[in-house]
Amino acid sequence: MAPTAAHSCRLVVSLLISAAVLRPGLGLYTVNSVYGDTIVMPCRLEVPQTLMFGKWKYEKPDGSPVFIAFRSSTRKNVQYDEVPEYKDRLSLSENYTLSISHARISDEKRFVCMLVTEDNVFEAPTVVKVFKQPSKPEIVNKAQFLETEQLKKLGDCVSKDSYPDVNITWYRNGRTLEPSEGVITTLQRQVDPATQLSTVTSSLVYKTTKNDIKIPFTCSVIYYGPSGQRTIHSDQAFFDIYYPTEKVTIQVLPPKNAIKEGDNITLKCLGNGNPPPEEFLFYLPGQPEGIRSSNTYVLTDVRRNATGDYKCSLTDEKSMIASTTITVHYLDLSLNPSGEVTKQIGDALPVSCTISSSRNATVVWLKDNTKLRSRPSFSSLQYQDAGNYVCETNLQEVEGLKKRESLTLIVEGKPQIKMTKKTDPNGLSKTITCHVEGFPKPAVQWTITGSGSVINQTEESPYINGRYYSKIIISPEENVTLTCTAENQLERTVNSLNVSAISIPEQDEADDISDENKEKVNDQAKLIVGIVVGLLLAALVAGVVYWLYMKKSKTASKHVNKDLGNMEENKKLEENNHKTEA
Repeated sequence: MAPTAAHSCRLVVSLLISAAVLRPGLGLYTVNSVYGDTIVMPCRLEVPQTLMFGKWKYEKPDGSPVFIAFRSSTRKNVQYDEVPEYKDRLSLSENYTLSISHARISDEKRFVCMLVTEDNVFEAPTVVKVFKQPSKPEIVNKAQFLETEQLKKLGDCVSKDSYPDVNITWYRNGRTLEPSEGVITTLQRQVDPATQLSTVTSSLVYKTTKNDIKIPFTCSVIYYGPSGQRTIHSDQAFFDIYYPTEKVTIQVLPPKNAIKEGDNITLKCLGNGNPPPEEFLFYLPGQPEGIRSSNTYVLTDVRRNATGDYKCSLTDEKSMIASTTITVHYLDLSLNPSGEVTKQIGDALPVSCTISSSRNATVVWLKDNTKLRSRPSFSSLQYQDAGNYVCETNLQEVEGLKKRESLTLIVEGKPQIKMTKKTDPNGLSKTITCHVEGFPKPAVQWTITGSGSVINQTEESPYINGRYYSKIIISPEENVTLTCTAENQLERTVNSLNVSAISIPEQDEADDISDENKEKVNDQAKLIVGIVVGLLLAALVAGVVYWLYMKKSKTASKHVNKDLGNMEENKKLEENNHKTEA
């Protein structure tokens, strides 16, 4: 007799409740899923021919079942139980594979696939593991600075939204920081009640040293995912390391070897600590008490008495001191005489240029902007000595340190006259020249003695070195006397010259040699004298050599004659001996 429907329903419920006892089913199977992905759980059971339906359930922590999905084998319809956390997230396929979308941490349960026949229930359990990769760790709440030899919180390494929990490791310059006297780490975990994801924070307290300057610090998280263990590193973090000043140095601006009188000097004191000291004590030469200032101290318009030792120190540690020696270079020049000086021709004029300087200075003399070979010396002034003289000196090592003074020399002289005459080769005219010396430049006037007539048709040469000439060309029919008058502010000088008529021959008087020609003649004379002296010396040497040679020759001749005489005497003695024996 066939069972009723009510009897069949009671039988199925009874079988579902006691299924674990009747049919132990397959062993545990684990499905690993990533947070937010879809969890896919195959049933792992062969579908029996007499299958009535299949169901999925999960077990609560206390072991009680919660059914979540049903699928009939005959009608092929799927029903999902009213479980709030799985609403609109479940999908049951024809082969009874269960899929759960948007995987959550709360999906970590033991799920069971159940296939039910009229007389049996077959079960296949599946354990779901959900993993969530943490965010990249970040070092936050970083210390603005670290002080050497002091324990101080360096910062926090934060890793967010991870599951399961992660471990955090700190690194210094790529090497793991192990807990020690100078390294303290604390770990905190916070779980989001809604997502059940963890945020892990590791705080590092660290005792820094100067070796940590410009050294990177990092942290990392180690987590386990579906594919195994992975490590994620943070970005590098650098910290400003504070340390006390251990050494003080002093600088001078501009550089010490270029300081000259009138310059401004800046003293700069530096400490090698971090942060650097902001105040110092500056000690000036001869002042035992320091002057409190910032890291710079300015001296304006320095003089040579500012040369000396300068020091600076910390305000709270006066024994930590630095010093430097500054030399203020100077250059004094005294030209005596200087300015405008007027002297008479033939006078002596001693000139001196006295230099006083911090180093050896070079001296250059100029005359009318032309460099002189040596210092000017005037034992007897000439007109060509007049001019503008400059004594210039400078220190080559110190840029801009240069001095110069000038002397404007004026050589005055009364007019001096010499007259000459020269007949033209064709005998038709005569040239009368009046040579004039003097300064200021004398004015020249020609007159004919007796008549007093003034001759205006004259020719003048350039006025150079206090000299020039004025000449006239005449053809006198009778003897005349010409007068040349030269006059300047000092005196009036007159000279006359008798000139014969053009028809009467007379001896010409040569013109004076110009200064330039005089120098050429002098040079030629010196050359001739040098050649003559050289020839005389050569002749003298040759005579001495000849005398020595003759003396040696006579001595040698005497020796030869003596030897010849001895040979003759020996020969005669031998002949006498032979005669005696016979």
